[in-house]
Amino acid sequence: STQSTWGGRKVFVHKGSRSKMSNAEYKRQPTRLYSRAVVLGYKRSKVNQVNHTSLLKVEGLNDRKEVDFYLGKRVAYIYKAPKAIEGNHFRVIWGKITRPHGNTGVVRAKFHKNLPPRALGSQVRVMLYPSRV
Repeated sequence: STQSTWGGRKVFVHKGSRSKMSNAEYKRQPTRLYSRAVVLGYKRSKVNQVNHTSLLKVEGLNDRKEVDFYLGKRVAYIYKAPKAIEGNHFRVIWGKITRPHGNTGVVRAKFHKNLPPRALGSQVRVMLYPSRV
């Protein structure tokens, strides 16, 4: 471990991916079964905006060739609503990745209902199904 300062306080930083967890504790950690992505905006030209197609930047996706794995994958935009339905405040808008957008790993996605403007810049989940392998 090394010592560093953060916010004026001395903090111990552990080197390595695991801190001081035992091997059994590490194996019990939940596994994330989705990839994270950020909503960049809507498909658009200089003047017009196409609201039914959203642009997503998937974490770890940096090339157009890598996009092929994600085509057809389901996308979930999860948001919190003020009114509870069946005791749950969370709602989901489902979508699907349709095609690449440019050469830097950005993808286009269509959602069942168009994403609201407050979704721009927020995180979505790219589920790892359906599998095409």
